[in-house]
Amino acid sequence: MDIVVLGSANADLVVEVDRRPAAGETVLGSDTSVLPGGKGANTAVAAGRLGAGVAFLGAVGADAHGDLLLDSLRSAGVDVSLVRRRDRPTGIAYITVTPDGENSIVVSPGANAALDVSDVDIDGARVLVASLEVPVPVVEHAVAEAVARGVRVVLNLSPVARLSAETLAGLDPLVVNEHEAAWLLGGAPDPPRLLELGVRSAVVTLGARGAVVVEDGRTREIAAPEVTPVDTTGAGDAFTGALAVGLARGADLVSAAELGVRVAAESVTRPGAQG
Repeated sequence: MDIVVLGSANADLVVEVDRRPAAGETVLGSDTSVLPGGKGANTAVAAGRLGAGVAFLGAVGADAHGDLLLDSLRSAGVDVSLVRRRDRPTGIAYITVTPDGENSIVVSPGANAALDVSDVDIDGARVLVASLEVPVPVVEHAVAEAVARGVRVVLNLSPVARLSAETLAGLDPLVVNEHEAAWLLGGAPDPPRLLELGVRSAVVTLGARGAVVVEDGRTREIAAPEVTPVDTTGAGDAFTGALAVGLARGADLVSAAELGVRVAAESVTRPGAQG
């Protein structure tokens, strides 16, 4: 197994709107589309579609949304033997998409919040990928386990949260967008300063502008190809999945990030996340 992805699996309830409603305002939207999503599952699907051996470690409910997610993961070649089914609803993401392809998202974690430290299993992995739509203690335990076994750790710190110094020290790289970087640094999103957090390396995603890689005190900017966006949902997850594939195949961090940028750009030209 090349990659284990620890993270969330959500059913995405997507509505297209002309504009986002203001406080107290009602805006009519399109019919609702129900699509497979969740940061972790999206990342695993991206890695699977790129041909990597990948297992998804997460939790879904014993409901139709859980079936939808398992079917989508399997269809991308992802091993779902580590997926736990819980007596809670499958997580749901409520997503509004505007004509420019930008989205706003509210997540109801559901079964994702029931994932436990005892569920962690990274046997045989070369790379662990994690994100923060599951309980932080589970992620921190998995990172510690990976470091102890010599497994490379990629953490997409989204949604952003404070992590222990021990966890940060194991990240190679930390992946954040500009807003998350600014939150972590308490000010401007200055990529080189992310290494001051104690991480081994860092990648800051810049949307249509590409990404910035920081390692060994050096900074490298990676431009994204120009595309016409349809829906940006899951673009960051596609980036992280492709990045992990590159690293699992022995690429250096810059080359892996270049692959991530190309895959993310391709992903925004189509509606939905895993699709």
